[in-house]
Amino acid sequence: MINQDTIVALATPAGAGAIAVIRLSGKDAINFAENRFKSVSGKQLSKQATHTIHLGHIVDGNKTIDEVLVSVFKNPNSYTGEDVVEISCHGSNYIQQEIIQLFLRQGCRMATAGEFTLRAFINGKLDLSQAEAVADLISSDNEASHQIAMQQMRGGFSSEIAKLREELLNFASLIELELDFAEEDVEFADRTQFKDLIERITFVLKRLIDSFAVGNVIKNGIPVAIVGEPNVGKSTLLNALLNEERAIVSDIAGTTRDAIEDEINIGGIGFRFIDTAGIRETKDVVENIGIKKTFEKIAQAQVVVYLFDAEAIFSQKSTIDAITTEIEKIKNKYPQKPLVVIANKVDAISNTGLEELTDKVSDIKLISAKNRKGIEDLKITLSNFVNTGALRNDETIVTNSRHYDALLKAFEEIQKVQHGLETGLSGDLLAIDIRQALYHFGEITGEITNDDLLGNIFANFCIGK
Repeated sequence: MINQDTIVALATPAGAGAIAVIRLSGKDAINFAENRFKSVSGKQLSKQATHTIHLGHIVDGNKTIDEVLVSVFKNPNSYTGEDVVEISCHGSNYIQQEIIQLFLRQGCRMATAGEFTLRAFINGKLDLSQAEAVADLISSDNEASHQIAMQQMRGGFSSEIAKLREELLNFASLIELELDFAEEDVEFADRTQFKDLIERITFVLKRLIDSFAVGNVIKNGIPVAIVGEPNVGKSTLLNALLNEERAIVSDIAGTTRDAIEDEINIGGIGFRFIDTAGIRETKDVVENIGIKKTFEKIAQAQVVVYLFDAEAIFSQKSTIDAITTEIEKIKNKYPQKPLVVIANKVDAISNTGLEELTDKVSDIKLISAKNRKGIEDLKITLSNFVNTGALRNDETIVTNSRHYDALLKAFEEIQKVQHGLETGLSGDLLAIDIRQALYHFGEITGEITNDDLLGNIFANFCIGK
């Protein structure tokens, strides 16, 4: 699966910057770097201790390319478990390419996506779930997703799975041993203890599987559809939430013809707000297409915000009964989706009118999007839809769909084992289900892998990591 040659890649983002880092890994990494590096103190890199940094110049014959800092990491005490050299150079695109091309001509190979982390996995520096957490950490864009990725990279999830797998493997070994002495009718595996273990594994698997619902939204953000009739202030609300003029606002009904999306961070969680076209009867072909997309966005959203114009009710352009009818329609059509009902433009309503609204429409939020009144309270309401208690308690949360699938399959096999124990199933049949459960546990941490699986996982990494 993995070549033993020396690889090179840019480890920092492509483009010009103050500095760039070029990484080499492999058995010849230090020698290759030493051949092109002239230390200001005359040191030879191969004779230096691991985890040291050296100032000098990268040269190509008599030509000096750049003044650099070279970091040396000797195997096995490096990220990949191989000899690793990291060259910190100035961030010019020209300098970056000159240095990389220099090492390619010397015999290095360009690293493929995720190849440094793949080598770390192959060399036992990380298990597979930890390796995947590296990609999650790089892509994390809010506090919650960063915290989960850090926990997984430190081995929180994999250690929990590994412990369960080890205990199950011990019982599996005893049951396999029983099969070798089948004619003597002996039991090496205590069935009572085995039942307790299966119950404990079942409990942990259920908790991990259930955590995926929270983990998935933390990792990918929570889509929130803002819906309502035209000209009730949906675009103004989006702009107020984002604190910028993202959507076009006008007094002309139907201004928003297409869904506008943007994301903000609320309490460490990413929320992706979708400003949709206003819902109404219209003969405008383009507006009708926008309204159709509105219902598509509602179906995709996990939270629906229904906004109505409070001022229109008291100016007799609308009625509370009409509003409550629309609210019931949305609740009936999307019963599983949390619905936040918001009355906008409340700054134009008297206190008596506000009391009437709150009395007739339950759990209503009162805001003035134009004046940004009630926006912070709305943000708190939205953040309460996400159960982040597990984060505060440092519990394991599953965010990876591959892990989720493997956990479901493992849970299914454990259920079979539990049923077999309750019905007195023979040891040879129990062993089959246990082996399958162990297989799915091993898929998560990487004890069980194949080239296709590794290829799919590491293809999603960035070059240089």
